[in-house]
Amino acid sequence: MLGWFQALMPKEERFFDLFARHSEAVVGGATALRAMLEGGNAVKTNYETVMAREHDADDVTREVLIAVRRTFITPFDRGNIRELITSMDNSIDQMQKTAKSIMLFELNEFTPQMREMADAVVKCAQLVREAVSLLQRLNSEATRISDLTAQISAIEGRADELHDIGLHELYRANIGGSGLAFFVGNEVYDHLEKVVDRFDDVANVVHGIVIEHV
Repeated sequence: MLGWFQALMPKEERFFDLFARHSEAVVGGATALRAMLEGGNAVKTNYETVMAREHDADDVTREVLIAVRRTFITPFDRGNIRELITSMDNSIDQMQKTAKSIMLFELNEFTPQMREMADAVVKCAQLVREAVSLLQRLNSEATRISDLTAQISAIEGRADELHDIGLHELYRANIGGSGLAFFVGNEVYDHLEKVVDRFDDVANVVHGIVIEHV
């Protein structure tokens, strides 16, 4: 009876497929967000893509959370699985918030620092995609995974620097103005910084899984 019951339950390998699908949605969202910051007509077209990829990611997140409850044996701790998919989803949720702010304030021009921060978002998304693809071989790939998480943390530090540099330049450029341009620019900088922060959260979760299971 137990064998028949287990046969009906989702296989543990399914989690790795779901992580991969979610990471692809995250990379797609990050790429579209970066394209938005090229400005002009690219803003609206790529905004729609960010929204679509965020919906894709939400669908995968729901699948993972359902599978956690239904799977007899999971590849690693259930709490780790929930924490990982939630942190990954938080990253693309923050991208969505960033894209919505850009549309709300009708922005069509962006600073070099904003674009470089968006480059950092894309790089982090790519690193997360690689890291989660290696989780299925956790024991043999632990060193590589740890290196990827360290790279994400380093990028987060650089993004913080870009945020400060860009905000300072924005302030100086708007001295004596109405303050509206500074307010709007500050919102975009804040959102971009938070996206990279969310990727650092993912890196910390992944690194924690490595420490606990290797």
